Amino acid sequence: MTISSSLIAGVAGLNVNASRLATISDNIANSSTYGYKRAVANFHSLVLNNGNGAYSAGGVRVTTHREIDASGPLITTSNATDIAIAGRGMLPVTPASALDDTSSPLPLMLATTGSFRPDSGGVLRTESGLVLMGWPAISDGTIPAYPRDTIAGLEPVAVDLNQFAGDPTTAINMGVNLPATQTQAGAAGDPLDLSIEYFGNLGTSEALDVTFTPSVPATGQSNQWTMVVSDTASGGASVGEYTITFDDTRGNGGTIASVVTVSGGAYDSATGEIALTVAGGPMSLNIGMPGIAGGMSQLSGSFAPVAITKDGSPVGNLTSVEIDANGYVNAIYDAGFTRTIYQVPLVDVPNPNGLNALDNQTYQISPESGAFFLWEAGDGPAGEMIGFAREESTTDVAAELTQLIQTQRAYSSNAKIIQTVDEMLQETTNIKR
Repeated sequence: MTISSSLIAGVAGLNVNASRLATISDNIANSSTYGYKRAVANFHSLVLNNGNGAYSAGGVRVTTHREIDASGPLITTSNATDIAIAGRGMLPVTPASALDDTSSPLPLMLATTGSFRPDSGGVLRTESGLVLMGWPAISDGTIPAYPRDTIAGLEPVAVDLNQFAGDPTTAINMGVNLPATQTQAGAAGDPLDLSIEYFGNLGTSEALDVTFTPSVPATGQSNQWTMVVSDTASGGASVGEYTITFDDTRGNGGTIASVVTVSGGAYDSATGEIALTVAGGPMSLNIGMPGIAGGMSQLSGSFAPVAITKDGSPVGNLTSVEIDANGYVNAIYDAGFTRTIYQVPLVDVPNPNGLNALDNQTYQISPESGAFFLWEAGDGPAGEMIGFAREESTTDVAAELTQLIQTQRAYSSNAKIIQTVDEMLQETTNIKR
Protein backbone atom coordinates (compact mmCIF):
# COMPACT_ATOMS: atom_id res chain seq x y z
CA MET A 1 0.00 0.00 0.00
CA THR A 2 1.42 3.38 -1.06
CA ILE A 3 0.43 5.18 2.13
CA SER A 4 2.18 2.54 4.23
CA SER A 5 5.37 2.91 2.17
CA SER A 6 5.27 6.63 2.88
CA LEU A 7 5.24 5.87 6.59
CA ILE A 8 8.22 3.51 6.18
CA ALA A 9 10.11 6.13 4.11
CA GLY A 10 9.50 8.73 6.82
CA VAL A 11 10.86 6.42 9.51
CA ALA A 12 13.90 5.70 7.34
CA GLY A 13 14.42 9.44 6.96
CA LEU A 14 14.39 9.87 10.72
CA ASN A 15 16.97 7.08 11.14
CA VAL A 16 19.44 8.35 8.54
CA ASN A 17 19.25 11.93 9.79
CA ALA A 18 19.85 10.64 13.29
CA SER A 19 23.00 8.95 11.93
CA ARG A 20 24.10 12.18 10.28
CA LEU A 21 23.46 14.04 13.52
CA ALA A 22 25.71 11.51 15.30
CA THR A 23 28.59 12.14 12.85
CA ILE A 24 28.14 15.91 13.17
CA SER A 25 28.19 15.59 16.96
CA ASP A 26 31.41 13.57 16.81
CA ASN A 27 33.02 16.05 14.45
CA ILE A 28 32.15 19.08 16.56
CA ALA A 29 33.14 17.34 19.80
CA ASN A 30 36.58 16.51 18.27
CA SER A 31 37.17 19.85 16.56
CA SER A 32 40.14 20.41 18.91
CA THR A 33 41.40 16.81 18.90
CA TYR A 34 44.83 16.47 17.28
CA GLY A 35 44.83 14.06 14.34
CA TYR A 36 41.04 13.60 14.29
CA LYS A 37 39.61 12.68 10.88
CA ARG A 38 36.13 13.94 10.05
CA ALA A 39 33.27 11.40 9.90
CA VAL A 40 30.88 11.67 6.95
CA ALA A 41 27.34 10.29 6.51
CA ASN A 42 26.22 9.75 2.91
CA PHE A 43 22.57 9.09 1.97
CA HIS A 44 21.51 6.64 -0.76
CA SER A 45 18.00 6.27 -2.17
CA LEU A 46 16.08 2.98 -2.31
CA VAL A 47 13.78 2.54 -5.34
CA LEU A 48 11.03 -0.09 -5.46
CA ASN A 49 9.68 -0.88 -8.95
CA ASN A 50 6.18 -2.39 -8.76
CA GLY A 51 5.46 -2.34 -12.48
CA ASN A 52 1.68 -1.82 -12.05
CA GLY A 53 1.63 1.96 -12.28
CA ALA A 54 1.51 2.51 -8.52
CA TYR A 55 4.46 4.07 -6.77
CA SER A 56 5.84 2.79 -3.47
CA ALA A 57 8.35 4.84 -1.55
CA GLY A 58 11.57 2.90 -1.03
CA GLY A 59 13.04 5.33 1.46
CA VAL A 60 16.70 6.04 2.13
CA ARG A 61 19.71 4.35 3.65
CA VAL A 62 22.95 5.75 5.05
CA THR A 63 26.62 4.80 4.91
CA THR A 64 29.28 6.38 7.10
CA HIS A 65 33.05 6.59 6.75
CA ARG A 66 36.02 8.67 7.89
CA GLU A 67 38.02 10.87 5.55
CA ILE A 68 41.33 9.40 6.70
CA ASP A 69 43.17 10.61 3.60
CA ALA A 70 42.31 14.25 4.42
CA SER A 71 45.04 16.28 6.13
CA GLY A 72 44.49 18.83 8.85
CA PRO A 73 46.57 21.99 9.29
CA LEU A 74 49.96 21.62 11.02
CA ILE A 75 50.86 23.72 14.04
CA THR A 76 54.24 24.28 15.66
CA THR A 77 54.95 22.97 19.16
CA SER A 78 57.89 23.15 21.58
CA ASN A 79 58.48 19.38 21.86
CA ALA A 80 61.09 17.92 19.47
CA THR A 81 59.31 14.54 19.42
CA ASP A 82 55.91 15.94 18.50
CA ILE A 83 55.50 14.47 15.02
CA ALA A 84 53.24 15.31 12.09
CA ILE A 85 53.33 14.22 8.45
CA ALA A 86 53.33 16.62 5.52
CA GLY A 87 51.79 14.42 2.86
CA ARG A 88 50.89 10.77 2.52
CA GLY A 89 51.74 8.06 5.05
CA MET A 90 51.14 7.22 8.71
CA LEU A 91 53.28 6.59 11.78
CA PRO A 92 53.71 2.98 13.01
CA VAL A 93 52.66 2.74 16.66
CA THR A 94 51.71 -0.02 19.08
CA PRO A 95 49.85 0.04 22.41
CA ALA A 96 52.08 0.27 25.49
CA SER A 97 50.13 -2.59 27.08
CA ALA A 98 51.46 -4.94 24.39
CA LEU A 99 55.11 -4.41 25.40
CA ASP A 100 54.73 -6.70 28.42
CA ASP A 101 53.64 -9.65 26.27
CA THR A 102 56.84 -11.08 24.80
CA SER A 103 55.16 -14.26 23.56
CA SER A 104 53.54 -12.67 20.50
CA PRO A 105 54.51 -10.01 17.93
CA LEU A 106 53.59 -6.41 18.64
CA PRO A 107 50.33 -5.33 16.96
CA LEU A 108 50.65 -2.65 14.28
CA MET A 109 48.52 0.45 14.65
CA LEU A 110 48.71 3.63 12.59
CA ALA A 111 48.52 7.30 13.54
CA THR A 112 48.93 10.50 11.56
CA THR A 113 50.37 12.54 14.43
CA GLY A 114 51.45 12.16 18.03
CA SER A 115 53.11 13.86 20.97
CA PHE A 116 55.77 11.35 22.04
CA ARG A 117 57.84 11.65 25.21
CA PRO A 118 60.16 9.20 26.99
CA ASP A 119 58.57 7.18 29.79
CA SER A 120 60.43 5.81 32.83
CA GLY A 121 62.16 3.27 30.59
CA GLY A 122 63.07 5.78 27.86
CA VAL A 123 60.43 4.48 25.41
CA LEU A 124 58.79 7.23 23.34
CA ARG A 125 55.04 7.11 23.94
CA THR A 126 51.99 9.36 24.05
CA GLU A 127 49.86 10.12 27.09
CA SER A 128 47.20 7.78 25.67
CA GLY A 129 49.68 4.86 25.63
CA LEU A 130 50.77 4.74 21.98
CA VAL A 131 54.41 3.71 21.51
CA LEU A 132 56.38 4.94 18.49
CA MET A 133 58.10 2.20 16.47
CA GLY A 134 61.14 2.39 14.21
CA TRP A 135 64.10 0.57 12.67
CA PRO A 136 67.12 0.51 15.03
CA ALA A 137 70.49 1.75 13.77
CA ILE A 138 73.71 -0.20 14.20
CA SER A 139 76.68 1.12 16.19
CA ASP A 140 78.01 3.37 13.40
CA GLY A 141 74.66 5.14 13.03
CA THR A 142 73.59 3.54 9.75
CA ILE A 143 70.24 1.81 9.19
CA PRO A 144 70.49 -1.77 7.85
CA ALA A 145 68.21 -3.01 5.08
CA TYR A 146 64.93 -4.10 6.67
CA PRO A 147 61.95 -5.76 4.93
CA ARG A 148 59.32 -3.25 3.83
CA ASP A 149 56.23 -5.51 3.73
CA THR A 150 56.44 -6.70 7.33
CA ILE A 151 56.93 -5.14 10.76
CA ALA A 152 59.53 -7.76 11.74
CA GLY A 153 62.31 -5.13 11.85
CA LEU A 154 60.34 -2.55 13.85
CA GLU A 155 60.83 -2.12 17.57
CA PRO A 156 59.80 0.50 20.16
CA VAL A 157 61.92 3.66 19.92
CA ALA A 158 63.82 3.93 23.20
CA VAL A 159 65.90 6.94 24.25
CA ASP A 160 68.13 6.82 27.33
CA LEU A 161 68.71 10.44 28.35
CA ASN A 162 71.36 9.34 30.88
CA GLN A 163 73.42 7.56 28.25
CA PHE A 164 77.11 8.32 27.65
CA ALA A 165 78.60 7.70 24.22
CA GLY A 166 81.89 8.26 22.46
CA ASP A 167 82.56 9.31 18.90
CA PRO A 168 85.94 7.85 17.88
CA THR A 169 88.07 9.53 15.24
CA THR A 170 88.18 7.70 11.92
CA ALA A 171 89.51 10.37 9.52
CA ILE A 172 92.04 13.21 9.76
CA ASN A 173 92.73 15.82 7.09
CA MET A 174 96.23 17.22 7.46
CA GLY A 175 97.17 20.51 5.81
CA VAL A 176 100.81 21.35 6.65
CA ASN A 177 103.29 23.60 4.91
CA LEU A 178 106.91 22.41 5.07
CA PRO A 179 109.75 24.93 4.57
CA ALA A 180 111.29 24.61 1.12
CA THR A 181 114.54 26.08 2.40
CA GLN A 182 115.17 23.01 4.57
CA THR A 183 115.72 20.74 1.54
CA GLN A 184 118.44 22.93 0.02
CA ALA A 185 122.13 22.06 0.15
CA GLY A 186 123.70 23.35 3.33
CA ALA A 187 120.47 23.33 5.38
CA ALA A 188 120.59 22.09 8.97
CA GLY A 189 118.30 19.14 8.25
CA ASP A 190 116.64 19.24 11.66
CA PRO A 191 113.42 17.20 11.95
CA LEU A 192 110.10 19.00 12.48
CA ASP A 193 107.53 17.56 14.88
CA LEU A 194 103.74 17.79 14.87
CA SER A 195 101.23 16.23 17.27
CA ILE A 196 97.60 15.66 16.20
CA GLU A 197 95.04 14.75 18.85
CA TYR A 198 92.43 12.11 18.09
CA PHE A 199 89.79 10.28 20.16
CA GLY A 200 89.99 6.55 20.74
CA ASN A 201 87.21 3.98 20.86
CA LEU A 202 86.79 4.51 24.61
CA GLY A 203 86.65 8.28 24.32
CA THR A 204 90.24 8.75 25.50
CA SER A 205 92.45 11.45 24.05
CA GLU A 206 95.30 10.00 21.96
CA ALA A 207 97.74 11.53 19.50
CA LEU A 208 99.47 10.90 16.21
CA ASP A 209 103.04 12.16 16.49
CA VAL A 210 104.29 13.10 13.04
CA THR A 211 107.99 13.76 12.35
CA PHE A 212 109.12 15.40 9.10
CA THR A 213 112.83 14.94 8.27
CA PRO A 214 114.20 16.79 5.22
CA SER A 215 116.59 15.20 2.75
CA VAL A 216 119.52 17.59 2.42
CA PRO A 217 121.54 17.07 -0.82
CA ALA A 218 125.19 17.86 -1.34
CA THR A 219 124.21 20.34 -4.03
CA GLY A 220 120.97 21.88 -5.27
CA GLN A 221 117.60 21.11 -3.71
CA SER A 222 115.96 17.69 -3.11
CA ASN A 223 112.35 18.79 -2.33
CA GLN A 224 112.06 15.49 -0.43
CA TRP A 225 110.90 14.68 3.11
CA THR A 226 110.55 11.55 5.19
CA MET A 227 107.33 11.48 7.21
CA VAL A 228 107.09 9.08 10.15
CA VAL A 229 103.74 8.67 11.93
CA SER A 230 103.67 7.26 15.49
CA ASP A 231 100.66 6.38 17.65
CA THR A 232 100.68 7.18 21.37
CA ALA A 233 97.95 4.57 21.97
CA SER A 234 100.39 1.95 20.60
CA GLY A 235 103.12 3.02 23.00
CA GLY A 236 104.68 5.44 20.55
CA ALA A 237 105.27 2.77 17.89
CA SER A 238 105.51 3.80 14.27
CA VAL A 239 102.38 3.10 12.21
CA GLY A 240 103.70 4.42 8.92
CA GLU A 241 106.74 5.86 7.14
CA TYR A 242 106.54 7.69 3.80
CA THR A 243 108.89 9.51 1.45
CA ILE A 244 107.20 12.62 0.04
CA THR A 245 108.59 14.50 -2.93
CA PHE A 246 107.26 17.95 -3.81
CA ASP A 247 106.93 19.55 -7.23
CA ASP A 248 109.09 22.58 -8.05
CA THR A 249 107.71 23.43 -11.49
CA ARG A 250 106.13 26.80 -12.25
CA GLY A 251 102.53 25.53 -12.55
CA ASN A 252 102.46 23.08 -9.62
CA GLY A 253 105.24 24.41 -7.42
CA GLY A 254 104.84 23.37 -3.81
CA THR A 255 102.30 20.61 -4.36
CA ILE A 256 102.93 16.90 -3.81
CA ALA A 257 104.67 15.20 -6.72
CA SER A 258 104.84 11.66 -5.36
CA VAL A 259 104.51 9.61 -2.18
CA VAL A 260 106.42 6.37 -1.64
CA THR A 261 105.33 4.03 1.14
CA VAL A 262 108.25 2.73 3.18
CA SER A 263 106.15 0.98 5.83
CA GLY A 264 102.58 1.04 7.11
CA GLY A 265 99.35 1.56 5.17
CA ALA A 266 99.35 2.41 1.49
CA TYR A 267 98.93 5.90 0.04
CA ASP A 268 96.08 6.32 -2.47
CA SER A 269 96.96 9.04 -5.00
CA ALA A 270 93.34 9.18 -6.25
CA THR A 271 92.05 10.34 -2.86
CA GLY A 272 95.16 11.59 -1.11
CA GLU A 273 94.51 9.25 1.83
CA ILE A 274 96.90 7.06 3.79
CA ALA A 275 95.33 3.99 5.40
CA LEU A 276 96.75 3.88 8.91
CA THR A 277 96.11 1.24 11.55
CA VAL A 278 96.21 2.68 15.05
CA ALA A 279 95.59 0.86 18.34
CA GLY A 280 91.82 1.39 18.08
CA GLY A 281 91.45 0.28 14.48
CA PRO A 282 91.72 1.73 10.96
CA MET A 283 92.06 5.47 10.36
CA SER A 284 92.50 7.50 7.19
CA LEU A 285 95.05 10.33 7.07
CA ASN A 286 94.45 12.67 4.13
CA ILE A 287 97.62 14.57 3.09
CA GLY A 288 96.43 15.70 -0.34
CA MET A 289 96.63 14.50 -3.95
CA PRO A 290 99.57 14.94 -6.33
CA GLY A 291 99.45 18.19 -8.30
CA ILE A 292 96.42 19.48 -6.39
CA ALA A 293 96.59 22.45 -4.02
CA GLY A 294 95.45 21.67 -0.50
CA GLY A 295 96.73 19.15 1.97
CA MET A 296 100.49 19.17 2.40
CA SER A 297 102.70 21.71 0.64
CA GLN A 298 106.33 22.86 0.53
CA LEU A 299 106.65 26.61 0.14
CA SER A 300 108.81 29.45 1.45
CA GLY A 301 110.75 29.01 4.67
CA SER A 302 108.04 28.49 7.30
CA PHE A 303 106.70 25.37 8.99
CA ALA A 304 102.95 25.87 9.51
CA PRO A 305 100.08 23.47 10.25
CA VAL A 306 97.57 25.48 8.21
CA ALA A 307 94.47 23.25 8.29
CA ILE A 308 94.06 20.16 10.43
CA THR A 309 90.54 18.78 10.76
CA LYS A 310 89.21 15.50 12.09
CA ASP A 311 85.98 13.78 12.99
CA GLY A 312 85.16 12.33 16.40
CA SER A 313 84.79 13.93 19.80
CA PRO A 314 85.22 13.08 23.48
CA VAL A 315 82.62 11.18 25.47
CA GLY A 316 79.31 13.04 25.69
CA ASN A 317 76.04 12.78 27.56
CA LEU A 318 72.84 12.45 25.55
CA THR A 319 70.82 15.60 26.14
CA SER A 320 67.99 15.49 23.58
CA VAL A 321 66.62 13.79 20.48
CA GLU A 322 65.22 15.24 17.29
CA ILE A 323 63.51 13.76 14.24
CA ASP A 324 64.39 15.01 10.77
CA ALA A 325 62.34 15.10 7.56
CA ASN A 326 63.45 11.57 6.57
CA GLY A 327 62.38 10.04 9.87
CA TYR A 328 65.85 9.68 11.37
CA VAL A 329 65.84 9.89 15.16
CA ASN A 330 69.07 11.72 16.03
CA ALA A 331 70.55 11.68 19.51
CA ILE A 332 72.29 14.96 20.40
CA TYR A 333 75.18 14.83 22.90
CA ASP A 334 76.63 17.68 24.93
CA ALA A 335 80.07 17.03 23.46
CA GLY A 336 78.82 18.47 20.17
CA PHE A 337 78.14 15.38 18.07
CA THR A 338 74.96 13.66 16.95
CA ARG A 339 74.24 10.03 16.22
CA THR A 340 71.36 8.35 14.42
CA ILE A 341 69.72 5.77 16.69
CA TYR A 342 66.50 4.92 14.81
CA GLN A 343 64.62 5.59 11.62
CA VAL A 344 60.84 5.83 11.76
CA PRO A 345 59.28 4.68 8.47
CA LEU A 346 55.91 5.78 7.11
CA VAL A 347 53.18 3.21 6.50
CA ASP A 348 51.19 3.55 3.29
CA VAL A 349 48.19 1.58 2.02
CA PRO A 350 46.35 1.76 -1.32
CA ASN A 351 43.06 2.88 0.29
CA PRO A 352 43.55 4.86 3.53
CA ASN A 353 39.79 5.40 3.88
CA GLY A 354 39.38 1.63 4.12
CA LEU A 355 41.35 1.41 7.37
CA ASN A 356 39.55 0.37 10.54
CA ALA A 357 39.20 3.35 12.88
CA LEU A 358 40.09 2.76 16.55
CA ASP A 359 40.28 4.89 19.69
CA ASN A 360 42.85 7.68 20.13
CA GLN A 361 42.95 8.56 16.42
CA THR A 362 44.54 5.22 15.48
CA TYR A 363 43.80 2.86 12.63
CA GLN A 364 44.39 -0.75 11.64
CA ILE A 365 44.90 -2.54 8.35
CA SER A 366 41.74 -4.08 6.87
CA PRO A 367 40.85 -5.98 3.68
CA GLU A 368 39.36 -2.75 2.30
CA SER A 369 42.56 -0.75 2.91
CA GLY A 370 44.85 -3.22 1.15
CA ALA A 371 48.29 -4.44 2.22
CA PHE A 372 50.73 -1.97 3.77
CA PHE A 373 54.24 -0.98 2.69
CA LEU A 374 56.92 0.75 4.75
CA TRP A 375 58.48 3.78 3.05
CA GLU A 376 61.28 6.06 4.11
CA ALA A 377 59.83 9.50 4.77
CA GLY A 378 60.25 11.69 1.70
CA ASP A 379 60.68 8.68 -0.59
CA GLY A 380 58.17 7.42 -3.15
CA PRO A 381 54.60 8.54 -2.35
CA ALA A 382 55.42 9.16 1.33
CA GLY A 383 55.44 12.69 2.67
CA GLU A 384 58.01 14.28 4.95
CA MET A 385 58.10 13.84 8.71
CA ILE A 386 57.88 17.09 10.66
CA GLY A 387 59.24 17.40 14.21
CA PHE A 388 58.08 20.12 16.60
CA ALA A 389 54.62 19.87 14.96
CA ARG A 390 51.14 18.39 15.41
CA GLU A 391 48.30 17.87 12.93
CA GLU A 392 45.02 19.50 13.94
CA SER A 393 41.52 18.09 13.45
CA THR A 394 40.07 18.12 9.93
CA THR A 395 36.73 19.36 11.32
CA ASP A 396 35.44 22.67 9.93
CA VAL A 397 33.14 23.84 12.72
CA ALA A 398 31.31 26.37 10.52
CA ALA A 399 30.52 23.71 7.90
CA GLU A 400 29.39 21.26 10.60
CA LEU A 401 27.04 23.82 12.15
CA THR A 402 25.57 24.50 8.71
CA GLN A 403 24.97 20.78 8.23
CA LEU A 404 23.49 20.63 11.71
CA ILE A 405 20.82 23.16 10.68
CA GLN A 406 20.10 21.22 7.48
CA THR A 407 19.89 17.93 9.38
CA GLN A 408 17.51 19.43 11.94
CA ARG A 409 15.20 20.67 9.20
CA ALA A 410 15.35 17.34 7.36
CA TYR A 411 14.54 15.47 10.57
CA SER A 412 11.58 17.77 11.23
CA SER A 413 10.33 17.28 7.68
CA ASN A 414 10.44 13.49 7.98
CA ALA A 415 8.61 13.72 11.29
CA LYS A 416 6.00 15.82 9.50
CA ILE A 417 5.57 13.03 6.91
CA ILE A 418 4.85 10.53 9.69
CA GLN A 419 2.37 12.95 11.26
CA THR A 420 0.65 13.47 7.91
CA VAL A 421 0.44 9.73 7.22
CA ASP A 422 -1.00 9.23 10.70
CA GLU A 423 -3.72 11.82 9.98
CA MET A 424 -4.51 10.17 6.63
CA LEU A 425 -4.78 6.75 8.24
CA GLN A 426 -7.08 8.26 10.83
CA GLU A 427 -9.28 9.63 8.06
CA THR A 428 -9.35 6.18 6.45
CA THR A 429 -10.48 4.70 9.75
CA ASN A 430 -13.19 7.30 10.08
CA ILE A 431 -14.76 6.30 6.71
CA LYS A 432 -16.56 3.42 8.44
CA ARG A 433 -18.21 5.83 10.85
